[in-house]
Amino acid sequence: MSSRTTAPRRSYRFALRSSVFITLINAMVLAIVAFIFQTSDAWWLVGISTVIIFIICFLVIQYRAQKFIYRRIKKIYEDVSLLENTNFADREIATDMRTLTRQVEEFARNKKIEIETLKVREAYRKEFLGNISHELKTPLFTVQGYIDTLIEGAHKDKAIRKKYLARAQKGVDRLTYIVNDMDMITKLELGDLNLDKTDFDIIDLVRHVFDQFEMKAAKKKISLLFDMVYTEPIMVHADEERIQQVLANLLVNSIKYGKTNGTTEVAIEDLINNKVIVRVTDNGEGIDKTHIPRLFERFFRVDRTGSRKEGGSGLGLAIVKHIIEAHDERIYVDSELGIGSEFSFTLEKVSSSRLDSEIPGSISDPKPA
Repeated sequence: MSSRTTAPRRSYRFALRSSVFITLINAMVLAIVAFIFQTSDAWWLVGISTVIIFIICFLVIQYRAQKFIYRRIKKIYEDVSLLENTNFADREIATDMRTLTRQVEEFARNKKIEIETLKVREAYRKEFLGNISHELKTPLFTVQGYIDTLIEGAHKDKAIRKKYLARAQKGVDRLTYIVNDMDMITKLELGDLNLDKTDFDIIDLVRHVFDQFEMKAAKKKISLLFDMVYTEPIMVHADEERIQQVLANLLVNSIKYGKTNGTTEVAIEDLINNKVIVRVTDNGEGIDKTHIPRLFERFFRVDRTGSRKEGGSGLGLAIVKHIIEAHDERIYVDSELGIGSEFSFTLEKVSSSRLDSEIPGSISDPKPA
């Protein structure tokens, strides 16, 4: 907090009104006296006395009011500045009541908003700590249980030892997965993750992700398909590795909550201003409207029990949102309970003129000498 004293912004309204009021009373008294004596000199005396009285009253009242009000208001500013995390103490001290009232009301309004925000953050912090402890506790207890069993003598049986070590390894893999995702989302939130943007074919990338999760989808008899046959590439400008991560997370969620014999469909459509929108649609369980605003929160799960059986870190959608926003793009959700869900996000499309300039022998390329 700054220790310097800010010069007050003075208001003369109170002294001016008070002086006029006092002067009028004195003028009336002097006028009555002049009327009684009926002399011309008396009227000149009334005029001169009125001016002198007004000046004296104004100066005395202004000085006294300024000192009286300033001392008390300065104390208010000092007390308030102790609670204010901004430079409240550096503000110009106003002795004008309207200005002071406005400043205090603004301060109270900002403090109310700040307190409400802190309450929301505190509730979120408690829920986050509870969620992360649950996510880490499950694999930790699993690993601990198998290791304790092996230490107590199960290691002597080669078959049991191999089976328990394999299960403990799965628990460690899950812990590593959660920690890596937490590290990723922390970097995204702090803006420390640098994007390596290149031009690539989004159709080819989707096919690659389809191949990656083909076996996982086949276990639930879910078909991964495009909405139509794409014969031409659709080039976009983005970080290919991060967009692959986005598609992977969306497909994993679609398979996780999809219905047996269901479908997960990907569509790529043109938008205005050299943008494309990628839609990932399924006919699975769907999401209740009340849950949609919280879908991208860390560790938030619509199903607090069943979804954990499917694995995952609980950070997938939060990572998706941050990756898309790191590209200065938008992500959307449309879902209806019992019918299915659609997640869509925008990407920058490579303009045809830029594509032509990158093709050898194109019109924009210089002719070889």
